Amino acid sequence: DLMLYMYRSGECDADFASGGYVANSQVKGKTQAGSEQQFFTRNCDVTWSGAVWNMNFVGVEGAPESHCSNVDGDPVVAIDNTPTIAEKPFISIDTSGKYTLNVPSVQSNRRGVDFGLGRQVDFENVFVADASMSASTINTKLSEGLDVVFAAGIYNLETALKVEKDNQVLLGLGIPTLIASGGEPAIQVGNVDGVRIAGMLLQAGTQKTEALLLWGDGSHAGSASNPGILQDVPMRVGGPQASGVQADSMLKINSGHVIGDNLWLWRADHTIGGVGIVDGNNPCPNAAIINGADVTMYGLMCEHATEDLVQWNGERGQTYFMQSELPYDMTQAYGDSGFVGYRVNDAVQDHDAYGIGIYHFFRDYPVVVESAIKVPSHLESRFLFPLSVYLNGKG
Repeated sequence: DLMLYMYRSGECDADFASGGYVANSQVKGKTQAGSEQQFFTRNCDVTWSGAVWNMNFVGVEGAPESHCSNVDGDPVVAIDNTPTIAEKPFISIDTSGKYTLNVPSVQSNRRGVDFGLGRQVDFENVFVADASMSASTINTKLSEGLDVVFAAGIYNLETALKVEKDNQVLLGLGIPTLIASGGEPAIQVGNVDGVRIAGMLLQAGTQKTEALLLWGDGSHAGSASNPGILQDVPMRVGGPQASGVQADSMLKINSGHVIGDNLWLWRADHTIGGVGIVDGNNPCPNAAIINGADVTMYGLMCEHATEDLVQWNGERGQTYFMQSELPYDMTQAYGDSGFVGYRVNDAVQDHDAYGIGIYHFFRDYPVVVESAIKVPSHLESRFLFPLSVYLNGKG
């Protein structure tokens, strides 16, 4: 069995369950969601039990049937097949101690797990970085066409890491933290195809940057058969400190055919020590801005950006599951400005979204917002299973 929540015997059996993500997993017993508020499951083989607000399944064997509202059971969204996906790169070690970087293959209309190795890269073509190295040192290796594996540590990047070769891989082990310290993005992807970025935390610095991760300049349509994929990459503005850091956005995608898979974009509402963030400190107007066409998100979490959480301007976008919270520390000026959790540009003709959840907890001031989601009227029917949740507070 797999329990997705903390279990404590006694008066309160379920504890610490605020949502999550699992993918490419075969569970031979029961998968128990317990008190999880929301959860995203992709390409698994499970027997599922439990639901609260927003349980989403894409390409999952054993998923429960879709059900909207909580009248006859709690809300579930189940999509039979995953349109396009590849699993996260990983490292294997053979019996002789030789390391290999495995880059799983892109698949379309997939259901269930894939444990294939995909493309295999000898470590002669991989550079292993550690936190003592400068961004310029790592960029030299990237410019030579090497893939980069990041050892755990805190990397203060004086300039952006530039990914400008097709099919390059940036893989973090132990969740390395990459800080945008010099007023540039932590990572900047060029107009290239097939890039994989996975397993690292991107963090804002004291100097404002356009984005913590900037993908393309808007001139590249991308490749449907060889998309760029961003997996298991949380980003944050704040967390270690209560003030003094900033970014215009956390994620900005200008290229086409990019896939996001398990992203948590967090303007911190508190410090590591529990101090609350107030009055717009650590500003970040947008969590994600999507300008490229044919961009897909699986498991998108966005919280507390000071304006629209998500702005989607590209055609043929798709989002499968979103968990989000509007900012805690705004005044009524936030509502009067018409900011929302998810906005699709009025000019967009084609967009699909499933299980978009917008939560609010206006902790510090009474705030009323007109809407959680704003899209052109011709796209309203393409938003399936949207929901809003009042958590607490004065809103």
